[in-house]
Amino acid sequence: MPPPPTAALSSSSSLCLFPFSSYSSPKKTQLGFCPSFPFTRLTNVTPTRRLMTCSAVSIEKETLISHRPHSFLRETDGLDDGSVRSRFQRMIMEVQDSVCGALEAVDGAGKFKEDAWTRPGGGGGISRVLQDGDVFEKAGVNISVVYGVMPPEAYRAAKANVTDQKPGPVPFFAAGISSVLHPKNPFAPTLHFNYRYFETDAPKDAPGAPRQWWFGGGTDLTPSYIFEEDVKHFHSIQKKACDKFDPSFYPRFKKWCDDYFYIKHRDERRGLGGIFFDDLNDNDQEMLLSFATECANSVVPAYVPIVEKRKNTPFTESHKAWQQLRRGRYIEFNLVYDRGTTFGLKTGGRIESILVSLPLTARWEYDHKPEEGSEEWKLLDACMNPKEWI
Repeated sequence: MPPPPTAALSSSSSLCLFPFSSYSSPKKTQLGFCPSFPFTRLTNVTPTRRLMTCSAVSIEKETLISHRPHSFLRETDGLDDGSVRSRFQRMIMEVQDSVCGALEAVDGAGKFKEDAWTRPGGGGGISRVLQDGDVFEKAGVNISVVYGVMPPEAYRAAKANVTDQKPGPVPFFAAGISSVLHPKNPFAPTLHFNYRYFETDAPKDAPGAPRQWWFGGGTDLTPSYIFEEDVKHFHSIQKKACDKFDPSFYPRFKKWCDDYFYIKHRDERRGLGGIFFDDLNDNDQEMLLSFATECANSVVPAYVPIVEKRKNTPFTESHKAWQQLRRGRYIEFNLVYDRGTTFGLKTGGRIESILVSLPLTARWEYDHKPEEGSEEWKLLDACMNPKEWI
């Protein structure tokens, strides 16, 4: 199988949106960070604490704040000036509210715990987690709006057309919403979604270089059991959102999703896919902002009806055991392949933020093989051989 498409400088399945190190000059503060939820800043270079091969850093924790702010934007960007930065921030805040409200209504008992935070370098975020509710074992819906400095090598990796330049540190802005939802009932699927916007300013030693921007994200479904009408409903909502903007989007991003969420050591996908895209800037910026907004607003109608239908389905211990095995696959992907998770772990980020996407419970059995033809086997077959659901 060919390798999955590269998604430069971004995460997809963890709640850590932008996994890369960021540096100022060697004589200044060095940053290595994962702007997840909350943000962790690495600073104050010392020779005695080495968290990365070429960097010696200590960790400065994010600053928690008591009230959710109106905006995390800098005053120089304008708090509500109609810019893409401002409108994307407003969108992810509204989506966080709408998704959390819908999930609390479905759960009936569980409530989201909220932590708001800021960071010295600019920006901040809002972390929301519902844990051990009546319906959801664990649900995280988090946003971040951050500023930083991208190292030259990361900028070159992200944009091939700058290989003939030698850019210095590149200032950037990044904002996103990311969520993972784990229901208790094995017949209700896990869901992940993530939408983000990224801008870079001109490199310091390349004055006049154009500002770069791109969008990324996706929504994917990870059930333990296949209900074909549920999967078709989910994919139809993704296709409807895509088709409003470009009929080529759904088949293109559906394949990208199937390829990205590939557990190589198992030769299977994590779930039954959805859509996934990154580095998207080959269309009009206004159109792509509207597209990302449409996709984010499609999460509730794509997912909530499925959970409502399955949350009270009777199940046995064997059904639950299979769900726990599939949760193990979810964990394997996040810890082995997900760029956001692995970066956060390697750079000493806040562990609660990095691992908030993981379920409370999971299971591994030695050499487990479902009986051919069983419902469990059908799920595994679909994960190994992606299907066209609509």
